Amino acid sequence: MVGARPNFMKVAPVMRALSTRPLVRQVLVHTGQHYDANMSGIFFQQLGLPEPDINLGVGSGSHAWQTAQIMIQFENVLSQRRPDLVLVYGDVNSTAAAALVCAKLLVPVGHVEAGLRSGDRTMPEEINRLVTDQLADLLFTPSADGDANLVREGVDPAKIFRVGNVMIDTLVRLLPAAQTSDVVSRLDMTRAGYGLVTMHRPANVDDPERLHDLMVALNAISRDVPLIFPVHPRTRQRLQDAGGLSAGLHLVEPLGYLDFLALEAQAAFAITDSGGVQEETTYLAVPCLTVRANTERPVTISLGTNLLVGHDMERLRAAVATILSGGWKTGQVPPLWDGCAGERIAQQVAGDA
Repeated sequence: MVGARPNFMKVAPVMRALSTRPLVRQVLVHTGQHYDANMSGIFFQQLGLPEPDINLGVGSGSHAWQTAQIMIQFENVLSQRRPDLVLVYGDVNSTAAAALVCAKLLVPVGHVEAGLRSGDRTMPEEINRLVTDQLADLLFTPSADGDANLVREGVDPAKIFRVGNVMIDTLVRLLPAAQTSDVVSRLDMTRAGYGLVTMHRPANVDDPERLHDLMVALNAISRDVPLIFPVHPRTRQRLQDAGGLSAGLHLVEPLGYLDFLALEAQAAFAITDSGGVQEETTYLAVPCLTVRANTERPVTISLGTNLLVGHDMERLRAAVATILSGGWKTGQVPPLWDGCAGERIAQQVAGDA
């Protein structure tokens, strides 16, 4: 079961690993939570994913409406298909909705990327993580902090399997293809000669005052180094509402996976509020500045290249100056982020561990 773009990079390596097990039959359900071509279709093509067997076509809406629609339609799918196991991914509304339906119908659930915690219940994703992990029968964690979080919350250790990071599986497999992309030269940039910006979380883009402060800081940074900003649809709308705040930035449409990975790998640094970008930059050894007060991926700070700058724009500007002067930490790749997480999950699911 997938629903939003981050899920696609996570499901691909698991489906590929399970496809080698002759006794396993897979059905891919796409809820349609992300539904336009740039946010969905091109990712399926580039990741080598098959067309979904079922597309619920739910689309956007409030959290309650979207979750309810997914639950109603997915219940019909489960009643008709009667699977032995449902795998859900990440922390989006589709994940929690599917887990709730499975729990009611007594269908076992496996949660890929279990155990991540920000400690911030104002984030919808944190609620989705908490709910899903309490309902899941198999919990596949990417790092040791995930195991510890689950045990602390009373999850039976026998259900917990540390497998590594499936998103890194996809990165490892497709990085050679991304390295052939000409997106950097197409945008008139050079390797390590620009910063990459992604911003979409409500805490950053829905608060007019905070968005204003952020854009002022980004424009100031852009006077020292060009900033490329692939703009999420919700962010573009907020920028249009605010008017004129992005004048100094290179705004581009949402990118396919290969082009985005190429930009990320060649950037001098990334400024983001995305969980996936925190992980990918750690693997790529690219400095990352996270505009959030917390992160559910602390290993990217303790071992990787990430730094939380919160909403302190002076700290953000100072960190960029440190990076440009060559003073940033090098970091290291966390254990089991080796491109084999999907295979470890397949071993557990297929019973050949």
